[in-house]
Amino acid sequence: MSAWSNGSSNVSYTSFLLVGFPGLQESRTLLVLPFLILYLVIIFTNAMVIHTVVAQRSLHQPMYLLIALLLAVSICAATTVVPTMLFSFSTHFNRISLARCLVQMFCIYFLIVFDCNILLVMALDRYVAICYPLRYPEVVTGQLLAGLVGVAVARSTGIVVPVVGLASQVHFCRSNVIHHFACEHMALMKLSCGDISLNKTVGLTVRIVNRVLDMLLLGASYSRIIHAAFQISSGRARSKALNTCGSHLLVIFTIYSSTISSSIIYRVARTASQDVHNLLSAFYLLLPCLVNPIIYGARTKEIRQHLAILFQRAQLQIPTEKPQSLPSHREIPA
Repeated sequence: MSAWSNGSSNVSYTSFLLVGFPGLQESRTLLVLPFLILYLVIIFTNAMVIHTVVAQRSLHQPMYLLIALLLAVSICAATTVVPTMLFSFSTHFNRISLARCLVQMFCIYFLIVFDCNILLVMALDRYVAICYPLRYPEVVTGQLLAGLVGVAVARSTGIVVPVVGLASQVHFCRSNVIHHFACEHMALMKLSCGDISLNKTVGLTVRIVNRVLDMLLLGASYSRIIHAAFQISSGRARSKALNTCGSHLLVIFTIYSSTISSSIIYRVARTASQDVHNLLSAFYLLLPCLVNPIIYGARTKEIRQHLAILFQRAQLQIPTEKPQSLPSHREIPA
């Protein structure tokens, strides 16, 4: 194992072992199949909705493109965590260098924050669409959308870099074993042998300020949106607007409730085992990835209709004993 001396008797490790769920080492291989199935379901469901949005030109509108981007982030988030988790379940020694560990930490937290930033952009899109419908085409342009996504990337990077940068300066001499399935910030900080009060303060401050500010902005936006929706005279248009907002609010509730509840339980249940804390981390990381495509696929009428057509066409391509009795593509409802 590579290490270097810091000028004293202490040694700072530069590679670590990820043990996944430390209390389940004897039966860890039994966890491979359920998490592999979960990962494949996440990839399949998110990819299906993304493919539907990309393939259908009628869905090349800001709202649907943002949904596709949100689901692409879900695929990236699951891919950042689950393969490493599966490897830790299937082998005794899942070794990871400090550099790779910090990269994984950056990716995990960047994608979490970027997810929330996309929700803010979606709230702005819906605000303009419902509150100022006549000006929507001239306000929400492709250029504006690209600019907002660029701001979201810059904001996410600016929030995460200080946390990861401070972590890279820490000396790790207590142990080289990370009792987690990924390079989670506090799981790594527990191995430090110096003062990490600044790391804890910055990490907690960034999380609280980011969450509170985002929730305030989302709350203000959707309160205005819902108020404007109820002012629409057409019942059909009002129902469509509220249904769209309902899908977004369900996604927001899923992401924030899983994160907040996991953080609260993590701090309240300090006597709980490390396996419980790791399970909570998996819960708030993977639940949105699993639920988001289901919400948008089931509740967004346009996406639901195109998904239904896609599945019907796939069924028509399955050979049967009587191919002449199959309906033609012209019989598929548009």
